[in-house]
Amino acid sequence: MGTLLRSFSFVVVLCLLTKPVPSLAAADGNFTSFIASLWPEAQKAGVSRKTFDEVTRGLEPDYKLPDLILPGRPATGAPSQAEFVQVPADYLKEASIIRLAGEGRRLYEQHRKTLQTIEQQTGVPGTIILAIWGRETDYGRHRLPYDGIRTLATQAYVGRRKEQYRGEFIAALKLIESGVVSRQDLRVSWGGATGLTQFLPSELEKHGVDFDGDGRVDIWKSVPDALASAAQQLVNKGWQRGLRWAYEVRAPANADCTMGVPEVTKPIGEWIRAGFVPVRGEKLGSAEQAQPASLLQPEGIYGPAFLTTKNYFVIKEYNFSDLYVLFVGHVADRIANSQPFATPWSATKQLRSTDVEAMQRHLTSLGLYSDKLDGKAGMKTRAALGAFQKSAGLKLDCWPSEAVLRAMNAR
Repeated sequence: MGTLLRSFSFVVVLCLLTKPVPSLAAADGNFTSFIASLWPEAQKAGVSRKTFDEVTRGLEPDYKLPDLILPGRPATGAPSQAEFVQVPADYLKEASIIRLAGEGRRLYEQHRKTLQTIEQQTGVPGTIILAIWGRETDYGRHRLPYDGIRTLATQAYVGRRKEQYRGEFIAALKLIESGVVSRQDLRVSWGGATGLTQFLPSELEKHGVDFDGDGRVDIWKSVPDALASAAQQLVNKGWQRGLRWAYEVRAPANADCTMGVPEVTKPIGEWIRAGFVPVRGEKLGSAEQAQPASLLQPEGIYGPAFLTTKNYFVIKEYNFSDLYVLFVGHVADRIANSQPFATPWSATKQLRSTDVEAMQRHLTSLGLYSDKLDGKAGMKTRAALGAFQKSAGLKLDCWPSEAVLRAMNAR
């Protein structure tokens, strides 16, 4: 009897071990069906059956990617991008800026004719374009880690933004169909951006420029095409010729940091008359003083302050982060002029994203905040925090600290 029971138990265990896991094992078959279902869209977009079959044959999903929603698993969420979890002093490291600015000066001389022609045609300074190239891929030294087709297909299948990536997958197929990039060279970030200056496939369709005149837009191997395409994207998003991206200023002691939102704009001259003085005694002409600008205090009342122009927000369309724009703008300035920020960054502690999101939720309930609950302490979040500090009689510094979080939890 004991032997019979042991034999029966062995069979049960064997069956349990060999039974397929229903979630991802089944999902792989569904993935193949999902890819096949995209053929009509690809065909409508001009992709041949031959290209579609060659590119998708044997394609498997990459379930290790971030920002996926997988059956039987919690959503992975997007990775914590440095732009949103590091304090400015960590993100805008002087050593990194010195290195990239120095290399940028060398590359400016190497590509001087190309950069000057691009600037003449678009109004975008060559230093800005170089700074974007340096920030995105370290001037091409950084090899993008992911297979583009596999990444875009996986994000279209189980990503948090399926519909967006469905379109990006089709756009990537079109790039391969047109011959501008091979299947092997289409390397991307986890979010699907590709090339020296990091374009989503659909963005390349809208903004790509064949600057070297060889009949194709190649942002992977042609530096002129990559730089011209980056400039054209800025132009298409509203870049204004001859306008600086920002002015560093010293804020007056009585400055109200809750004014630091894009919606509050004043002519630069009006900000100056209110006590926001350009650093290092810089004198601005009447045309510059007439330009509208918003106040930016990335560390609340701590650290540098800036008056940001229309072009600041155009660069922000490239990467929706204040620190990203500050990095790009400052590297561009340092390529042309070696001076660092006049006011040093403070060693401000950064709260976890979950804590910042909790703050945003509380501020929303109070009617002080109406933007995304994303755990990112951007301009609107900092201004809303300042409004809460005013109402609670706390120190007004517009910075998400543990003390402010405790005060919110106590109410």
